[in-house]
Amino acid sequence: MEENIILTKTYNFALRIVKLYKYLCEEKREFTLSKQVLRCGTSIGANSEEAVGGISKKDFRAKFFIAYKEARETHYWLRLLRDSNFIEAKLAQSLLKDNDEIKKILGAILKTVSQ
Repeated sequence: MEENIILTKTYNFALRIVKLYKYLCEEKREFTLSKQVLRCGTSIGANSEEAVGGISKKDFRAKFFIAYKEARETHYWLRLLRDSNFIEAKLAQSLLKDNDEIKKILGAILKTVSQ
């Protein structure tokens, strides 16, 4: 079976987000922002997985659109965690880079499916 790049990237990103959540809770004792980034950061992959199993083109597009919106929200929370000094700039930069790559792939999928 051929590897699905978006599913692989979003799953690996979700793993990083789970580790970030654990770090924020255990080391920084931060529970509110960390819960937000956990929710949306893992939702990207879950919605992408649902999209691939969509029952119609409309369902496929709708789930990928939700994944794209969740990736944008994740971008916001990562910036906020960085700028409020809960995570180091280097870690934030790495996570934001991965997130940006996912957003570009999702954007390309949505553009292709809309044609």
